[in-house]
Amino acid sequence: MTSVPARFIDLIASVTGHVQHMPLTPALATSLNSDFPADGPWLAELEALCRQGCAEGWLCAREAGGIKFGRAIKPGDATHGFSVDVVEMDDIVGPHHRHPNGEIDLVMPLDAAAAFDGVARGWKVYEPGSAHSPTVVGGRALVLYLLPGGAIEFTAA
Repeated sequence: MTSVPARFIDLIASVTGHVQHMPLTPALATSLNSDFPADGPWLAELEALCRQGCAEGWLCAREAGGIKFGRAIKPGDATHGFSVDVVEMDDIVGPHHRHPNGEIDLVMPLDAAAAFDGVARGWKVYEPGSAHSPTVVGGRALVLYLLPGGAIEFTAA
């Protein structure tokens, strides 16, 4: 298995450095969609690396319940205390979980009609204490999620 490329970490760090002192609210998604737009070069490069990572096995190397997943980066200084996970989902509802510190998601559809929790492409932010059953409809999508402190609690719905 190939290790996580430095460029992937650098791209993530540019976002985590940008948001590290901001409250995780839905308004942050608006800011991220403006500063790191779905049709911009930053996302194009990151998406290409995510696809490469899935092909090479340094992303989404595990599978359970029809969902491919994996933690690419543990929380630490390089990513301003955020962990980085990537999942590949295909018309599926994932396991219910709670975000003690919030969650920042980046949706990258692999199929044109795919959407994650109502977002077709771009950013979605969940506030601290929120919970959901992550859902992809319309095909396959990659979802990169950033967790402050790596905190996530899987729960019953």
